Amino acid sequence: MKHFTQILFISVFVAGAGNAQKQAPEIRFDSVPNALQLPAGLYLGEVGGVATNSRGDIFVYTRTGHPTISIGTARPFAHGGSRLFQFDRDGKFVREIGKNSYGFMFAAQVRIDPQDNIWVVDQMTNMVMKFDPQDRVLMLLGRKAEAVPVPAREAGTKDGAGQPTDLFERPTDVAWDAAGNIFVADGLSNARIAKFTKDGKFVKSWGKKGTGSGEFSNVRSIAVDAQGNVYAADGGNKRIQVFDGDGNFKTAFTDIGNAQALCLTKGASPVLYVSNSNPPDDIDRDGEIYRMRLDGTITGKFGRAGKLLKEFGTVNAIDCRTENTLYVGEIGNLRVQKLVLH
Repeated sequence: MKHFTQILFISVFVAGAGNAQKQAPEIRFDSVPNALQLPAGLYLGEVGGVATNSRGDIFVYTRTGHPTISIGTARPFAHGGSRLFQFDRDGKFVREIGKNSYGFMFAAQVRIDPQDNIWVVDQMTNMVMKFDPQDRVLMLLGRKAEAVPVPAREAGTKDGAGQPTDLFERPTDVAWDAAGNIFVADGLSNARIAKFTKDGKFVKSWGKKGTGSGEFSNVRSIAVDAQGNVYAADGGNKRIQVFDGDGNFKTAFTDIGNAQALCLTKGASPVLYVSNSNPPDDIDRDGEIYRMRLDGTITGKFGRAGKLLKEFGTVNAIDCRTENTLYVGEIGNLRVQKLVLH
């Protein structure tokens, strides 16, 4: 009887999660056509990140370029492959930042901090780079290897916990708390969150591969609220996990599908946007974006997988500086959409 009761409880819980998704009210929205105007001959590739600053300028970190690797020596060296573009608030192209940078190879994310500094996360160089608004490099976290093994060797530790330092294995995102502490999602080869002081000194990390509380299949995206709680998109386990600023597990939200991109608004009543991103090999599945309160309650959803405007192809980034105006970066559709919610 006890075993039967447990099975019944799990069945009801799973059904309840599915119903929460189905019953979420549809949010009316529009996608602004041609929201970004690129110069002739310049194109976006897979969009790893999109973010805005306090003036409304738009930054896009995209897998666009010509990656090369030298293999004729004992120290194969890889470079190129991603570029960082800036647009003004009207979507007009302004400039390229960090062209030919040693740290740009495979775009993972771009974020803008409260001081309008630009943070770039690169999955292949294993680096997080901080630029000031004048494009000067202020801080580097992680380290790009001087050479890469060809063929590639298995990366990361067996349990995905990583080294207890600022060395990363395919990082995916960065966020900050009110005190300026830095949180890095070291999320693909490793499955952890690393914490640093505002000056870049490593403090601690938590997480490893697994399905239990505090464990991750991967950490695709993170966000930090005004109280310092850390929200981690554990897409492979189809949940968001919530921790305090020291990594202590608090709760999990399990009714949002494949959580790949998070964005948390500011203000007295913040909301969390999360993308149930469709996998790159199935463009007809999932794709919707959910709006949630910080207690995990879903208050609405919008969009679906597809190629047209108002449809999404593997969303990897959401910017929500304004609650009802979002910028969404897509890997599958090679674009950024500007969305206006009604």
